[in-house]
Amino acid sequence: MAKVQVFENNAPFLGINSLGRIGKLTLWHHIQRKYFKEIFVNQGREVGTGMETIARLIETDATYGLLHRFLYGYKAQPVVKITDEKNGKLLVDGIPVTILREQRNPMNIPWRQHGVDIVVDCSGSFKDPTVPVDDKKGSIRGHLNGGAKVVIHSAPFKIKNKALSTPDDTVTLIYGINHTSFNPKKHLLVSAASCTTTGLAHMVKPLLENEETSTILTASMSTIHAVTNTQSVLDKLPKAGEKDIRKTRSILNNIILTSTGAANALIEVIPEVKNIGFMGDSIRVPTNTLSLIVLNATFQAKQNDKGEAANIDTKKLNDIYAKTAQNNPLVRFTMQQNVSTDLIGEDAAIIIEGQFNHTRTAFIPVDLSQIPDLPAGILQNMSGKMLQVPVVHAKIFGWYDNEYGSYTNRMGDLTVYIHKNLL
Repeated sequence: MAKVQVFENNAPFLGINSLGRIGKLTLWHHIQRKYFKEIFVNQGREVGTGMETIARLIETDATYGLLHRFLYGYKAQPVVKITDEKNGKLLVDGIPVTILREQRNPMNIPWRQHGVDIVVDCSGSFKDPTVPVDDKKGSIRGHLNGGAKVVIHSAPFKIKNKALSTPDDTVTLIYGINHTSFNPKKHLLVSAASCTTTGLAHMVKPLLENEETSTILTASMSTIHAVTNTQSVLDKLPKAGEKDIRKTRSILNNIILTSTGAANALIEVIPEVKNIGFMGDSIRVPTNTLSLIVLNATFQAKQNDKGEAANIDTKKLNDIYAKTAQNNPLVRFTMQQNVSTDLIGEDAAIIIEGQFNHTRTAFIPVDLSQIPDLPAGILQNMSGKMLQVPVVHAKIFGWYDNEYGSYTNRMGDLTVYIHKNLL
């Protein structure tokens, strides 16, 4: 059994709303991290036969194994103990954890009563930051009414009313990308974006920070993504109004094409991306975690004195990521031949698969006479109307553990950073 941690008197308390996939793994992260002295998890209802069921659900996981083995190896003993059945109290690896089972509407959850300053909402139910506090169906803002100073949402915000803009107290932050933009005087609601946006941002940022690859003309990404609980185990009828019936097809034996907002969300954390034509899509495959981003980027290459394209070759591309990895532990670079299960639980925002990256250089003919509003004097001073523009197309592969290793860990880093910077 692990030793009980000794905390300072002012050690903070954490609130987690929902004990679903990300909620449970968020609990695991902070149990391992030992930053928060006590954790309150709101489930809002009874589960199974009581605390014994909840304790078992916390201790076990079909993807990452048993919690005690995850923390300490195969010789470890269970670390979850029920201390008070009636009041929902557990001791998890020495950290007191209280399960709240009465309120589902965020505004009624008694965070203030329990001394919780920061809440991580992992329910996936309250995505719209414009919904008022007293909405009958609940609002992300309700946590503020309950006593939280800041709420972190474990998904992108989605505003249903397109006539409304993002509220001034709302921001999207990814740890290692723009987390230092947190303003404790202004920001009350924080989105930790998505797992795919987190990985993609850490792939794109090194390119934009390198002079030779900063001139991205166009880009696209596909994520080969593990299944999530929003999908169906077996085929079922879609809900009324459901436009994409593929989401209701069985996850057990299908490759399913779907959409992703990762490319659009990237603009919120890396504004320079707005000037790039960026597209994204998602391909769901029947694995339980570990996803792969395939990033396609086209760069404008420079010409040397001989009129040849200055080649941004595969070695140069890999060098950019290898050097980034030396200074940034959130980006890892590997030349090994990996398969997805090799990297489950890997604590990195993105793992670049250098051996599979590749580039191609070519000249694209541009007919200047077809360019609108081009001054006539430019064409008169040129020997021809065709211009050969050197470009480099690159394909970059990046692995990310979409549940624990990449996303939950980065959201955990963000949570601790925000708490340390609260007023």
